[in-house]
Amino acid sequence: MWNTAGSMTSLVCQWLITVLVVRLAGGYEAAGVYSLAVSVFGIFAPVAQYRMYTYQISDTRGENTMGEYFTFRLLTDGLALVGCFVYSLFTCSIDAVPTIMIFGVYKCVSLLLDVLHACEQRHRRMDYLGISMMLQGASSLGIFALVFWLTKDLNLTLVAMTAGYIVIAVAYDLPRSQQFEKLKLGIPIPKAWHLLTYCAPIVIGALLVAAASSVPRQYLAFDMGEAALGIYASVAAPVAVVQNGASYVYYPLIGYFADYYAERKYKKLLGLFARVTGGITLVGVVCAILLELFGVPLLELFFANNIAEYAYLLTPMIISAVIAAYLWFLSDLLIAIRDFRGNFIGNAASLVVAVACMVPFVAAWGMNGVSFTVAASSLAGAVAMALSFVLKLRSSKADEPSEGAA
Repeated sequence: MWNTAGSMTSLVCQWLITVLVVRLAGGYEAAGVYSLAVSVFGIFAPVAQYRMYTYQISDTRGENTMGEYFTFRLLTDGLALVGCFVYSLFTCSIDAVPTIMIFGVYKCVSLLLDVLHACEQRHRRMDYLGISMMLQGASSLGIFALVFWLTKDLNLTLVAMTAGYIVIAVAYDLPRSQQFEKLKLGIPIPKAWHLLTYCAPIVIGALLVAAASSVPRQYLAFDMGEAALGIYASVAAPVAVVQNGASYVYYPLIGYFADYYAERKYKKLLGLFARVTGGITLVGVVCAILLELFGVPLLELFFANNIAEYAYLLTPMIISAVIAAYLWFLSDLLIAIRDFRGNFIGNAASLVVAVACMVPFVAAWGMNGVSFTVAASSLAGAVAMALSFVLKLRSSKADEPSEGAA
């Protein structure tokens, strides 16, 4: 519940920022640049994350200390920012590059906080991380509203928001996480190399699936202009609650999936799998009904600028968000049971389908083509991962010692 409350607060605050960037700027251009920064960093976010949060909370044997995870995150953050800079130079207008890079630093600082949150979650103190996420969301929203209103400078606003994250890390999270484990920076080179190479398949897979959702948005900006992307992103912002809400169902349970698999408790694992599947479905249905009923009034209330004429974008967005949410779950599940090959194959399938679909889909359905592309690519990836999960369980059961041998 604490995780859900904190995550929802952070999510709503991030959405309200996308509202404010439209209202305070008086148009969609700034929203388009902000959405572009989100999309571009989204491609390299998997490098920064390196799937270490899932890995850390399922590290039941204590392979690495919190300080080693933190140091490794500093390394992966740096790699992501380098990639983001090179990519944005070649694919985006030069005026957008500073905003993209500052936004990247802002997100990298939040990922450093995730290392502290993972430590808190491992020690069953999700109230700490829930409160931290509330503070992060509220500070980002408050700082954005004040600084952007005063300056209309998106870059300066993002710098101020980054400083707010640093204050929360030092004043709140660090003292609490160190109740369980002292933060001692440094990681032996062999350990860092092991993590880099061992987790490389799932990181490459995460890059592929991130591109599967980000590249169609970039193509939309290329084909129809940044204003079109700004409109699409503004309508899509409340739909993010579907995808993120689903993650709140399963993310606190990843450690249990890892434990059940390691202990060969397959009935418990499958029972939990069924409950999570039902939970994600329920979240999707409830959110879909609420957005269908109140989505248009909310868009009109927050965005104005004739946004209601784009309400036809909502239904395809909701469908694609539910399918993408299930893909997220299967991806993390395969990491928890250390099926990195299946994770990679599913994510690769997602990108292949996205690249194949985005041009004809956008040509046929305009902005809705992005949603249809994401739905098709997520479905392809989810089917591939579900098959990998079944095969992994069958293989594990086949390797189980017989009663006589036992």
